[in-house]
Amino acid sequence: MIHYVITLLSIGGIYLLLAQALNLQFGFAGLPNFGIVGFFAIGSYASALLTANGNFPVYGAMLIAGLLAALMSFGLARIVLRLRTDYLAIVTLSFSEIVRILVIGEEQITNGPRGVSGIPGIPLLWSPGVNAVVLIIAVNVLVALATHLLVRSPFGRSIRAMRDDEAAFASISKSAVSYKLRVFGLGGFVMGVAGALYAHYFGYISPDQFLPLTTFYVWIAVILGGAGRLSGALIGTIVLTLFLEGSRFLRDVLPFISEVEMASVRIGAIGFALMVLASRRPQGIMGDFTSK
Repeated sequence: MIHYVITLLSIGGIYLLLAQALNLQFGFAGLPNFGIVGFFAIGSYASALLTANGNFPVYGAMLIAGLLAALMSFGLARIVLRLRTDYLAIVTLSFSEIVRILVIGEEQITNGPRGVSGIPGIPLLWSPGVNAVVLIIAVNVLVALATHLLVRSPFGRSIRAMRDDEAAFASISKSAVSYKLRVFGLGGFVMGVAGALYAHYFGYISPDQFLPLTTFYVWIAVILGGAGRLSGALIGTIVLTLFLEGSRFLRDVLPFISEVEMASVRIGAIGFALMVLASRRPQGIMGDFTSK
């Protein structure tokens, strides 16, 4: 039971980091990023390859992984941020698939579909599982505090003004592109660090672990919790995790359904619960309580 709770906290914490990053990009700056899993994969593979093959210190590798993901995010943003919102979403989604295809194709570097094994765990004082969950929680707290300070700074007020009315924002001689680049880079850094934590927690990664479904889970968490709310990412991730994990116990309630059929029932139950919640609180659980 303890092992299950630690696993749940660790995986939920990694999703929370991704949700916090997306909340900064979309919730506060209005930038739709559907390439989340791509930056997540970049962070995972960068840290895994540095430590498993290069004997690099784990914490140094995690920092480099975050910086590499931030650099890739910044570079992609330079190319696509002048696109309209819908095209921006399509291009970022395509980017994540390009990353996965490159990981599969570059076998000499990434070991292709066989993945990377022998990734060292988190070096702290306790057992590996406890080490990971303590570090994941600590990183989440740091990211939440940094986001809190950022959105209340002049920079944070500027990106919220840009989100609300970009034309008015540009009319006061503000460079929207400059702000977007920085927000994309910051979000990419957090996604890369989340990927590194994921790699060191499991000790093995492969391309099959970085599918678009991860991106959509993160979007669900942010929308459920309330985009643009500091508490929204946390609450949305908790609710999503409860839905995903709670549905595993449907087998105990419906023992007459086969294992194969249960997979479809579970997806349907999750979808129905999410639709009910979204219809009751379209602005998100922590959204504006004055909205109807």
